[in-house]
Amino acid sequence: MKSHSIHNPITAFTAHWRDYLEITKPKVVLLLVFTAMVGMALAVPAWPPMQEAFFGLLGIGLASSSAAAINHVIDQRSDAEMGRTKNRPIPQGALNTKQCLLFAFALGAIAMAMLVVLVNVLTAVLTFFSLIGYAIVYTVYLKRATPQNIVIGGAAGAMPPVLGWAAVTGEVTAGALLLFLIVFIWTPPHFWALAIHRREDYAKVDIPMLPVTHGVAFTRIQILLYTILLLLISIFPYLIGMSGLLYLAAAVIFGAMFLYHVIKMFNEKNEKQPIKTFVFSINYLMWLFAVMLIDHYVPLVSRLFS
Repeated sequence: MKSHSIHNPITAFTAHWRDYLEITKPKVVLLLVFTAMVGMALAVPAWPPMQEAFFGLLGIGLASSSAAAINHVIDQRSDAEMGRTKNRPIPQGALNTKQCLLFAFALGAIAMAMLVVLVNVLTAVLTFFSLIGYAIVYTVYLKRATPQNIVIGGAAGAMPPVLGWAAVTGEVTAGALLLFLIVFIWTPPHFWALAIHRREDYAKVDIPMLPVTHGVAFTRIQILLYTILLLLISIFPYLIGMSGLLYLAAAVIFGAMFLYHVIKMFNEKNEKQPIKTFVFSINYLMWLFAVMLIDHYVPLVSRLFS
């Protein structure tokens, strides 16, 4: 067990900065911030305003980090029993509950102040409710109340594109909600693939993930249905004129690749396929939004050089 006996707050933070960074789930936050950046880009015909874009992304990132830190505090008991999470800073004794909560509240306060003063009130309000939705509503209640936890709770994780859109426009329109819907539909097949891989861990700590309550076979079918729906929904940015042919081609190809990974999960002999599908799903969302961003700026760049 690591020690957290350093009493000076600055010295303690310096000594454990890697642990503080870990409880913010930086890889997850970077993906969320990236989808927020794409939301900003697609919200305006040219380049987003610099101040709102920079401080909007920073505020959204800090708020997401705050929610992640609170999640670590609330889940510390189950984390200590699960193989995937037992080496996190709190179960290992590197950080304690008070340290993590103070850190989380500081990040959240800075994020809210930044968004209110330097971006706009709408973005601050939506970000605050997203933080509460994930850190409290999902982690405290939904996660242990229903096997549909990740479906309902996924709404909070799908908000960053909407937050980015609101940061640079001051409003939420149909385009922002479509980006929200893509991430919302992506979340269940993404997380249920991991839940199949780690179903014994979830069963051990009495978290009613779908593979635990309804079995792996039923979960595979749900993942397949959601992935088909995701493929269809991902085409809509092209259909409403928000994205072009480059994005359409990428959406179809990436969606087909995702579907291929999901179909391979039905081979029970391939025990590693669920975690492979989980990893691919992260790449899928990153690639899809990256091409969406490229597709948006190709005409602008072309006009600059024409």
